[in-house]
Amino acid sequence: MKKLWLIPLLLAAAPAPPPAPSPGEIVAAAPAAEWTTIAASDLLVMDLASVAKGKTRRVIIQLMPPPFSQGWISNIRTLAAAKWWDGTSVNRVQDNYVVQWGDATEKKALPKGMASVPESQYVSPWAIAAWIPLPGKGFDYREFRSNYGTDGINRGWPISNNAATAWPVHCYGMVGVGRNLSPDTGSGAELYTVIGHAPRHLDRNIALIGRVIEGIEHLSSLPRGTEVLGFYKTAAERVPIRSVRIGTEVNGLPAFQYLSTESESFAKYADARANRRDPFFNVPAGGADICNIPVPVRRVK
Repeated sequence: MKKLWLIPLLLAAAPAPPPAPSPGEIVAAAPAAEWTTIAASDLLVMDLASVAKGKTRRVIIQLMPPPFSQGWISNIRTLAAAKWWDGTSVNRVQDNYVVQWGDATEKKALPKGMASVPESQYVSPWAIAAWIPLPGKGFDYREFRSNYGTDGINRGWPISNNAATAWPVHCYGMVGVGRNLSPDTGSGAELYTVIGHAPRHLDRNIALIGRVIEGIEHLSSLPRGTEVLGFYKTAAERVPIRSVRIGTEVNGLPAFQYLSTESESFAKYADARANRRDPFFNVPAGGADICNIPVPVRRVK
């Protein structure tokens, strides 16, 4: 006869399973082969005026890849090459919404060669926006349902689609083009970044051209403007911009990589963001908003 009373003792003696890794731990353990290098030519480097004791404030923006927003991005490259933003300023900081910068006077002449971009470029045909699958790696689009369409992460970017067209998503840190009323679409000279809860109502109404990958704290921590929409009341409140350059023009700029959204590690990371199982959490959420799965970016030597 089996000694059934031994079973509870054996079960009690079994070691507890290790705690589930957190999203950060999954990212830290991702092998080097799963990281994708961002070309310096796709980085926009903005240096704000230094603060006390000469502390520098640098904001690094990764520009959107084709097919999205390329008319505005072409203008932005023209503006950076012309050093147009040098001497302009951060003019608006609206709490839980956006930080905006450009020429506060709205009188500074734009460089030659600027394009007028139509509203049709707020979206791209879905068949084109899906891109071509990487050789041997299959199709890279991880889907998440939302009230705005079918959200997904495509080649490292938050994208939504309605099966006919696709468009970038206004997540925290995304950078867009300021504009006046339609049919004006903005030139790219006036830019903003999201510093609050994702304003998804702006999707398909304003061009998104990239995202801040480093230095967002230099913008999100600025004093809030007291005028309508968070604009600063006086010139003294504005934050001067020393320079804005494409990354290839900046000496000593470190390299940056993002965790490939096709990788096994990213799949585990996205699942962990949607279902927190690490010790602090008691109840897994069972899902996550697209903007709550930010694509990890890191510096590399």
